[in-house]
Amino acid sequence: MDKTLVEKYAAPVPRYTSYPTAPHFSADISSATYGDWLRALPKGASASLYVHIPYCDRLCWFCACHTKQTRQYEPVARYLKALDAEIGSISALTGNRLNVTALHFGGGSPTLLQAADILALGGRLRDSFAFASDAEISVEMDPNDMDEARFDALAAIGMTRASLGVQDFDERVQRTINREQTFDQTKWVVDAVRARGVGSVNLDMLYGLPHQTLDSIEATTGLVLSLRPDRIALFGYAHVPWMKKHQTMIDEALLPDAAARLEQAEVATRLILAAGYEAVGMDHFALPDDSLAVAARSGTLRRNFQGYTTDQADALIGLGASSIGLLPQGYVQNMPATGEYERRVLAGGLATVRGVALSDADRMRSWVIERLMCDFSVSRCELLARFGEMARAVIAEAELLAANDRDIFTRAGNRFVVTERGKPFVRSIVAHFDAYLGRGTARHSVAV
Repeated sequence: MDKTLVEKYAAPVPRYTSYPTAPHFSADISSATYGDWLRALPKGASASLYVHIPYCDRLCWFCACHTKQTRQYEPVARYLKALDAEIGSISALTGNRLNVTALHFGGGSPTLLQAADILALGGRLRDSFAFASDAEISVEMDPNDMDEARFDALAAIGMTRASLGVQDFDERVQRTINREQTFDQTKWVVDAVRARGVGSVNLDMLYGLPHQTLDSIEATTGLVLSLRPDRIALFGYAHVPWMKKHQTMIDEALLPDAAARLEQAEVATRLILAAGYEAVGMDHFALPDDSLAVAARSGTLRRNFQGYTTDQADALIGLGASSIGLLPQGYVQNMPATGEYERRVLAGGLATVRGVALSDADRMRSWVIERLMCDFSVSRCELLARFGEMARAVIAEAELLAANDRDIFTRAGNRFVVTERGKPFVRSIVAHFDAYLGRGTARHSVAV
């Protein structure tokens, strides 16, 4: 670890799960626009669905997701009625033209839903859209929610991947972030989903949390590896209290600095790689035969709002409050406020409140950013072949970056390459190709 590099490149930048990034979406994209874009999807187009459940029965103080705590089920039941209405509206606009290849339940806590509602929602989606026989169905799970009925319901709707947040198994860290979850609870869930035929398990870890130490990171990583998950995500905690007020419950004086964060990430990475996992992008790992590792090796890895993915669908359709979708024409986002979201869709409409129509320049820069985030390199010749003379502006920017920042970015023949020393700072590297960065007042988390 070179602390000079940390000081130089750890400045806050976006996470680049989209380009342009969400702060640059505007109200110019309306529900009417989204309806037109949905109607334009051709017959046979592939689609992945994202279903957002914006409720938890406890609020983790580190969380930056769009969610709220509820101890009553009535708001959840009311929300599900609105979600049902939105599914119906989008199904009516797309008809039977789409081939659904993936479905992801996120939150919040999707496993907060009662077993009967899990079954009803899964059935409603299959009745409304045509699913491919090998469609992947992934679910974000909170072990504290789970019981046998929920396990059975998730198996019944065809879950193929379970994703569990571990964060850190150290009890002191857990208390400080209001996320108490034992190793035994986590193992119980992993064993239960595998017993029901779920072939893929993903575990999420966090570094950069209060009270974390190299010892606690090492211990947590060892416990995670003992469960032999198919995938591991190793995220840096994003401290954004100006966006998520509950993060003010975390004492900033307890947070490690950028150099300590990077050292924690390196300790976990070293142990995960030594256990036989392959690195995927900047913060994911997978067993060699997992589809994510295969995609990384073959150059087909993608990146979207769920992070690194193998999803090659023509469209991503977001369902639920705050959900973001991507169609060939651009991005759309639903109303984040659950009450207003419910009002809009129950009135028979869509809930789109903002988005962005992609220009040719947006598509080019999006492609460059995605390839650097996924492959750590980009081809000069492929840029010209794909985007013609327009690509020369980006190539000039890459040449300048390679000349001025050789420690992290270089040119090797026809390719521009992120160096090994530069990989932890890839978000800072791709920020150089972001034509929107600096516009507006958006704030971001640190880059490592």
